[in-house]
Amino acid sequence: MDYLYERVAYLRGLAEGLEIEEKSKEGKLLGHIIDALEDFADAISDLNEEQEELNEYVDFIDEDLADVEEEVFGEFDDEFDDEYDDEFDDEDDIDYVEVECPYCKEIVYLDSELVSDDGKIECPNCQRLISCECGSGCDCE
Repeated sequence: MDYLYERVAYLRGLAEGLEIEEKSKEGKLLGHIIDALEDFADAISDLNEEQEELNEYVDFIDEDLADVEEEVFGEFDDEFDDEYDDEFDDEDDIDYVEVECPYCKEIVYLDSELVSDDGKIECPNCQRLISCECGSGCDCE
């Protein structure tokens, strides 16, 4: 942030070097612009300090949360992680039916086991009964 203060000081020096009277319209304008720039530099400097404090605070919270997680859940085991991933890989085996509702034009993806024997499905968007393309127990997509 020092570079902002250096640039404002440089501009202040340039303005003084122009030898414009401070009481003239141009001098007042230039002086107020430089003062505003200095205020901006102060505000940015304050924001940076606050941001650094918040980052430090978040780091402490993160460390505390990690301690709590370790206390509650124990050491996280990579073998457990692999088993957990395998459990969710089984969900990829579900057969989904894709049906477009003729009323609201919403595309509905349903587990084929949820489709009734007559192929009727309630659209989750408009709650109207719709039929699969094949109109029966449904394996269509």
